[in-house]
Amino acid sequence: MKNFKLSDILKPVIVLTAICLITSALLAYTNDITKDKIAQQNVIAAQEAQKKVLSQAAEFETVNEGKADEYIIGKAADGTIVGYVFTTTDKSYGGDIEVMVGIKPDGTVNAVEILTISDTPGLGMNAKNATFLDQFIGKIKDIGVNKNEPAENEIKALTGATITSSAVTRAVNTALAQFETVTGGAENG
Repeated sequence: MKNFKLSDILKPVIVLTAICLITSALLAYTNDITKDKIAQQNVIAAQEAQKKVLSQAAEFETVNEGKADEYIIGKAADGTIVGYVFTTTDKSYGGDIEVMVGIKPDGTVNAVEILTISDTPGLGMNAKNATFLDQFIGKIKDIGVNKNEPAENEIKALTGATITSSAVTRAVNTALAQFETVTGGAENG
């Protein structure tokens, strides 16, 4: 049996500790120099999504920025309100799903964009496809999900991804409820 010296044990511990400290410092440094760029890219992605869900808007005004009840008003070039944008989150199969919803002043869905999703590829991830998201266009509050033949205010669930379909629908319904809270309901014109 070999006799171990204290230095035989301490050398690898010191080397591993030094490697961990250097790696941690490098990761912290990398995070520090990239965080502003990442934040800037997130802002750009959000602005692009706003334009997708409310393409009629020439400008966007954020209300209650940074607060839980934040929303965006979309305005035409003449200042007329053309709609509202709400970002909501719901629990889905693979975790949280974040959805941006454009809503017209009459309370109907203008468009839906999925910002974040981590569901099953080939199943739940199909929620990002236009064929699924376009089902929400023109719908009003209390949208339902149907596996077979959807009624007027229902959408057809994705095959094999009912949980994802329901999560997106709940997120859209939450946005529609927030619209009701902010505006008092559909504008009568």
